[in-house]
Amino acid sequence: MTMATHDASARWRTFLEEAKESEVITLLSRQSNFPYMSVPFHELQTFDPDFAEDILEHPKPILSAGSKTLIEICRERGEEIDALLRVGELPSDTRKPLREIGSSDIDKLRSVDVIVTKISEIKPRIHKAVFKCESCGHDIDIDQENERELKEPLSCPQALGGCGSSKPATRFDLVLISSRMVNNQWIEIQEQPENVPSGAQPRRGMVLIEGDQVNKHLPGERITANVIPVVRSEVRNRKKTPMFDVIFHMVSSEHESTPFTEITIDEEDSEKIVEISKREDLMMLVQRSIAPSIFATGILGFVKRSLALQLFGGVSRRLNDKTRSRGDIHILLMGDPGVAKSHLLTFISELSPRGRFATGGGVSGAGLTAAAVRDAFGDGRFALEAGVLPLSDRGLAAIDEFDKISEDDRRMMHPAMEQQQVHVAKGGITATLHSRCAILAAANPKDGRFSKRGPNQSVMRSFQETGLPPPLASRFDIIWMIRDEIRIHDDERIARHILDNRTAGKSEALLEGRIEISPGDSGDEPALTQSKDGEEHLTQEFLRKYIAFAKRTIHPQLDDDAKSEILKYYTEERQSFGREDQYQSDERDRESVIPITARALEALIRLTEAHARMHLRDTATANDAKVALAVFKHWREESGIEDESELHSGVSVKARSNNSAIMQIIREVCSENGNIAERTEIYNQAIKRNISEMEVDKVISRMLTNGQLFSPRIDQFSFA
Repeated sequence: MTMATHDASARWRTFLEEAKESEVITLLSRQSNFPYMSVPFHELQTFDPDFAEDILEHPKPILSAGSKTLIEICRERGEEIDALLRVGELPSDTRKPLREIGSSDIDKLRSVDVIVTKISEIKPRIHKAVFKCESCGHDIDIDQENERELKEPLSCPQALGGCGSSKPATRFDLVLISSRMVNNQWIEIQEQPENVPSGAQPRRGMVLIEGDQVNKHLPGERITANVIPVVRSEVRNRKKTPMFDVIFHMVSSEHESTPFTEITIDEEDSEKIVEISKREDLMMLVQRSIAPSIFATGILGFVKRSLALQLFGGVSRRLNDKTRSRGDIHILLMGDPGVAKSHLLTFISELSPRGRFATGGGVSGAGLTAAAVRDAFGDGRFALEAGVLPLSDRGLAAIDEFDKISEDDRRMMHPAMEQQQVHVAKGGITATLHSRCAILAAANPKDGRFSKRGPNQSVMRSFQETGLPPPLASRFDIIWMIRDEIRIHDDERIARHILDNRTAGKSEALLEGRIEISPGDSGDEPALTQSKDGEEHLTQEFLRKYIAFAKRTIHPQLDDDAKSEILKYYTEERQSFGREDQYQSDERDRESVIPITARALEALIRLTEAHARMHLRDTATANDAKVALAVFKHWREESGIEDESELHSGVSVKARSNNSAIMQIIREVCSENGNIAERTEIYNQAIKRNISEMEVDKVISRMLTNGQLFSPRIDQFSFA
């Protein structure tokens, strides 16, 4: 025990009266519901460095002395205030990973960066218990330090005016009215996922919080908790064991006020980011920086461009009617095996701040959204545990093997993608969790490869082959079809690129054994590096900082020129019904084509904002809109989309038109022949309208199943 703990009260008094006079006056005016004073650690350090160091080593007695001194100062000034002292904003050398806190940290002040996973209800706890002796009526005060057991007096103290009798000669009754109680709450904390070593489970801890800190934390929040680790003996079969559990007493906490604070960006980084944002070839530079080991030939170059825009994202906005429009861009990659979809997903999930990766085969609906589990606080009720999407909040979720997610689980994705909320009603809990994340998904065809090659393969046929329902697909802003096609001039270049990249990497075993460490591994990474073919690209670490900086500080608005560019495209597309070359068969076909919908308009706005944000511009111009339109047009051409309503409903224009035409034919034949239509008569009328007999059979079969038609005799039909 150092000298500082003995003269702590005097040192606190000097500090409070000299450095915190205005805060003491605020406290005396009783302006807040919870009387507490926040003391940033750096203020203590500048005032009395030795004392500040002692607080880190012996926090309990010194902080307790500080609170008592503060109460005394208030009492001297005529106010009886039960005040508390909270020390916060600890220096970085007290910061430790949660998994490393052990015996050397017990009863010392430490700070940990964590996520709150669960919170309990408020439970009142006695701080100072008052017992009354039954024999003489004397009151005995006992401070309750341990939250696990209630300390009772052993005898009535004669020195303080008691009768001196002890148990069992007398009884001591707890006087609740005179005792001092304080609100307590248990919260469960967990390591931040980016700090968890590969393959390890995130470490968890139980934190006891009291007084003004209660109800200040919510599940899913990222906080820096300033805690005192204490030990409590494990109890097995009602016996104490030599093993101890570590629980944490919270002194104070700092909430994360701005997103992506886990990525530190110093002044030098900011200058470099602004400098690079002024480059003419910025779009190509960022595009090249995404998975440089993947050779960007053909469509993959455009896919990387859309992924670059997804990383920066549009601006989420709250509208006047309290609704929310999402800013995150969702992208779906559908393709043959071996076109580097999984490689792209892994790279993007590691690159994006708060990125998460999940595989469809190994994830359930509860794993994506939220699971109801038994409460860890010992009262046996259910508590919610967040899944991949809520944990990726304000980040990106990469979901591979999207087609392998079961039908029921896929339905949970609808509100998570569009409204960006996960609604949970499980185990007696009804809750809404945020899932404000961009989704990058990859899907494979069921039969291994897409059946039809070349540009004629429509996106709807691809959905049928991957088994994805159209309503889910319509929530993606961009859908890429990546085919593994034989192109003689590209194949050799791709093969060379793979061979060079594969042999250029370092041996994992050597790196893990620290036998070979290149000079570049130890120092800071440069912002730009060059690949073997001499092309510049940004390093992964710098690109992460660039994205975090842009998302934190830049929130672009569309100017009038950008709006008019998008409006012009939208109205032109809507008016372009008369594609005579494609729909000459029937006038009705042209009328039912919807080439673009309002959902696509929102996607264009998001892409425009993302391009402006990449260039660190607060205003999105016509140039940004042109790039967004180029990306948008390109994926639609690649996917062969002519009618967007087909994408939303899964029913082609031709099929819709045929359905209505055949129903009309049956009506007409029925009205002529006394409510009975012969199959041959229907065939004859259908051939005149270029509708095949097979199509007629298909529609009649569907109408019979639905109960719209019934068949009194073979090959005769009538309306029900």
